[in-house]
Amino acid sequence: MLRRPRRNRKSAAIRSLVEETRLSLSDFIFPLFLIDGINQKVPVHSMPGIYRYSLDLMLEEIDSCLKLGINAFDIFPAYPEEKKDRFATESYREDTFYLNALRTIKQTFPEACIMTDVAMDPYNSDGHDGLVENGRILNDETLEILGKMTLAQARAGADIIGPSDMMDGRVGYLRKILDENGYKEVSIMSYTAKYASAFYNPFRDALDSAPKSGDKKTYQMDPANSREALIEAQLDLEEGADFLMVKPALAYLDIIQLLHQRFPLPIAAYNVSGEYAMIKASAANGWLDGERAMLESLLSIKRAGAKIILTYFAKEVAQIGL
Repeated sequence: MLRRPRRNRKSAAIRSLVEETRLSLSDFIFPLFLIDGINQKVPVHSMPGIYRYSLDLMLEEIDSCLKLGINAFDIFPAYPEEKKDRFATESYREDTFYLNALRTIKQTFPEACIMTDVAMDPYNSDGHDGLVENGRILNDETLEILGKMTLAQARAGADIIGPSDMMDGRVGYLRKILDENGYKEVSIMSYTAKYASAFYNPFRDALDSAPKSGDKKTYQMDPANSREALIEAQLDLEEGADFLMVKPALAYLDIIQLLHQRFPLPIAAYNVSGEYAMIKASAANGWLDGERAMLESLLSIKRAGAKIILTYFAKEVAQIGL
């Protein structure tokens, strides 16, 4: 036999030489959950090892991550019900705890890349990503609220805005708002192909943000569709997005690859809470090797074409080393 592919697998040194896909800590954005208060570290029970932090302890967590080599963070706020209303007005109130925290984090760690979430559900009494009226999600009226939210987050020091709402036209609308107010350097990482997935429930536990009625299928994408992602990506490209995101990741590796092949922008993928919880639960029961499953999953996301991976595994990977 002239061709023996096993020759390139015969030792660890040779396997390393021919390895096609490699993970790096610079690939990762680490999502963090923020709550109001002092000295609060509250476990998210459906996400073992993940916590909701008050600002003082989140500063310590970010500091420890920076020392490990993690430099980018996506910070999500968890608000109590009494702070929520149907117009999400708390999201852009100047002295709300989330915006105050963003200012402090950016002042304390100017070298860190801070990403924020733009959607109404953490602040919305209906638990939806948009304004609800008579059971319908209003698109254009939602954009006005998202614009106020985006501008407030940019003023607080956000480096990347992450519109996760899936309203039509929001990337162009938010780009215009940012540019007109002097925030031309603030990037937009659009949740381009965000599917109506079963894998989000632990995240909704972390933020207490599940819909109070109905579901999100009129604005999040149908899991059966792939060509629709091309439409969303083309619109986001034309409207000024800097990154295109696919969410979830593992059940949508084909979508990651599709966008990677078709579009010149960096592709991000969100390794979501349910994907994290599956591996953690299986490892806890001894059904699989948790560390190997974690690394294999992250490799598959990068191999599919993701340049950036948002993952709750980021710190764990940093601690074990790559």
